[in-house]
Amino acid sequence: MQSGINRKEFNRELTRLALPISLQSLMLALVAAGDALMLGRVTQNEMTAVSLATQVQFVQNMFLGAVTGAGAILGAQYWGKKDQKTIQDIFNLMLRFSGLTSFLFFLACECIPDLLMKIFTGDAALIEIGVGYLRIAGWSYLLTGISQCYLTVMKVTDHVRPCAIISSGTVILNLLLNGVFIFGLMGAPRMEARGAAVATTLSRMFELIICLILSARPGYLRPALRRLFGQSRMLRKDFFRQWLPLMGGSLFWGVGFTSYTAILGHMGTDAAAANSVSAVVRDLICCACNGIGNAAGIMVGNELGAGRLEKGKAYGIRLKNISYIVGFASMALVLAVTPLVVRMVILTDQARSYLTGMMVIMAVYMIGRCVNTVTINGVLDGGGDTLFDMYSLVVCMWGIAIPLALLGAFVFNWPVLVVYACTCLDEVGKIPWVMYRFRKYKWVKNLTR
Repeated sequence: MQSGINRKEFNRELTRLALPISLQSLMLALVAAGDALMLGRVTQNEMTAVSLATQVQFVQNMFLGAVTGAGAILGAQYWGKKDQKTIQDIFNLMLRFSGLTSFLFFLACECIPDLLMKIFTGDAALIEIGVGYLRIAGWSYLLTGISQCYLTVMKVTDHVRPCAIISSGTVILNLLLNGVFIFGLMGAPRMEARGAAVATTLSRMFELIICLILSARPGYLRPALRRLFGQSRMLRKDFFRQWLPLMGGSLFWGVGFTSYTAILGHMGTDAAAANSVSAVVRDLICCACNGIGNAAGIMVGNELGAGRLEKGKAYGIRLKNISYIVGFASMALVLAVTPLVVRMVILTDQARSYLTGMMVIMAVYMIGRCVNTVTINGVLDGGGDTLFDMYSLVVCMWGIAIPLALLGAFVFNWPVLVVYACTCLDEVGKIPWVMYRFRKYKWVKNLTR
């Protein structure tokens, strides 16, 4: 025993939680990778247009992430307290807000897909391809909001493995259907970009159906639909207290990240194509830190909710230290796979040159990304310290990185790689501030009533 931690118990719990969640994150990232690689074998424009179009879902996921994040923070603490009724009420709150959000994004994809595409590119060919993709993929966005609520509740109620199996099965189905509809295999029509949208929609239908079937089994929590609008005032207040800062942080981060894509998208199709591929690699390699970050929030939240504050604090310190190891390992992995990635997709010589430089820059970025994901989105959020993420994004992303990228791209005409480096400044630059906030230990608190 050291610092209040049984290391064997800690490592077993971290492995039990982080591995399935990392697998789930990897499988989700593989969908984007599959789209990019398969469409990259068709034409560069098909790949680039779908990458830009999926930024709409990226923004939607920011809204959904805030809702499910608030539910996970409170759910983990109430699970540590063994209060299942309150978790059901939290489930109901998530369904209400996620359902409304998903419906609004569905309407936007069906009614104004051309306007959505014009946010990210001015190229008429890319807009036309993206519009066809969004009109079909919009139906999957409608389903995602509901299934994500079910998967979140499974994670915080000790059903992490089934949750990962559902997500993995969904991704495998998506990849198989991608091959069928993109290339017209097995007698299906060759639909290219629209085929990727059909595959995504069908796989999301499968995901939701399995979630509904599984949640009906004994031992699983399901929403108490008779109390869908009947939560206590205090619980709604606690939910909003977590949700509003997470929503602010998600919007700042989501719109900011989308702005990076839009800025590079307006610097030419070669820059947009290289950025699309580098984003897929980034999302794949971030799976480990995403898994540990999610596990950190659950582990710390369980201990704090059960009233074991010192143990929760010790868990947080150890998880923060682990994040640095994961960060440097991720940097090495990015550098190792760079030659393979550059040769894997069909790009112009200029786009290939951009991609090589972006991968090297991204390798350094990965250190900050891993440390901040585990520390901010895991440990701090697990204790309800959700405001800090929003503050750090306002200063580092919106106060420094985005203005520099905008000025570099549209005023000073900096090279593409310099502008890309500006978009990576925020994660690395805020590490000292994150460590200062962590050591104040404001996150060591019990949120349950």
